[in-house]
Amino acid sequence: MHKFKISDIIQHPNHNISIQFEDLSGNFPSYQAGQFLTLSFVFGEREVRRSYSFSSSPSVDEPYEITVKRVDNGEISRLLHHQTRVGDVIDVMDPQGLFTYIPQADRTGTLFLFAAGVGITPLFSILKTALTEEKHTKIVLVYSNSSKEQTVFYEELLQWQAQYPDRLHIEWIWSNTKNLLKARLNRDYILELIHAYKTSLSEDLCYTCGPLFYMDLVRFTLLGMGIPDAHIKRETFHFPEEEEDEDEKEEEPVDMTSYDVVLRFQGADYPMTIPYDKTILDVGLEHKIKLPYSCKSGMCSTCISQVSQGAVRMDYNEVLTDREVENGRCLICTSHPLENGTVIDIL
Repeated sequence: MHKFKISDIIQHPNHNISIQFEDLSGNFPSYQAGQFLTLSFVFGEREVRRSYSFSSSPSVDEPYEITVKRVDNGEISRLLHHQTRVGDVIDVMDPQGLFTYIPQADRTGTLFLFAAGVGITPLFSILKTALTEEKHTKIVLVYSNSSKEQTVFYEELLQWQAQYPDRLHIEWIWSNTKNLLKARLNRDYILELIHAYKTSLSEDLCYTCGPLFYMDLVRFTLLGMGIPDAHIKRETFHFPEEEEDEDEKEEEPVDMTSYDVVLRFQGADYPMTIPYDKTILDVGLEHKIKLPYSCKSGMCSTCISQVSQGAVRMDYNEVLTDREVENGRCLICTSHPLENGTVIDIL
């Protein structure tokens, strides 16, 4: 863990704030554009972690910064919005995340960034990094919001556009516009933008962050145009505080068996029994094992592990490829064992 002191809190529209930090520990590792920061809070014997993408760029001389949207019933988002103050010290973990952009000084082509609402956060970091570290890349930011007044980073983005007028184009999409054809992102709108600004479909990169339906629209449209799947990156914002409605929960699983497993972590073996209604991570934490985790929802890469014996099922997986799952990789935050004697190596 590292100690970060809050140096500034910036208010944004639509119930968003940016929190800037100073590293008190002095040994925080370098991060990459698009990664996230995990904050740790302890309430009695209960630890709660929440992850928020960097809106700052490692290529720009600026403080570490995350941007947080308030969630009405969110334990940590409400704490950050209403109780934290400049000068407070927060425990944070090393930067994490696979939604990264590695700049290349000699790169050419077009970088398409599709953002919806607070999904702009990691893309703002990537945008600043690409403009600063590269000389020829053109960036097209497609940014959807309900209105100009509710747009996070509106003035800041205008400043970057003024600084790089030949390299940065911003397509503002506001749902309150009178032009209904441009009020929401749709397939034809995406096709029009790609054809207008593409360099080479086999070389252009596309990053998207927003609701699942939004990112699916973008991805399926881009794939249909011939853009390679490997060139389409996506980051999902998920608020674990948001509870499911009782009538929306899935039916209880048929298999209600508890299974014995062994966790191998940092040179030690930890035998334990996993009930059907708890994940491997849940039980590991109950045993006071300091397992790596962040989102607890299968949407980050912090808890990737390897099943070396037996089998597991995952409730959700936004990170691992089908091939990795076939080869035994799993996310212990959403995993349940399927047989006794399952052995899992924590990576």
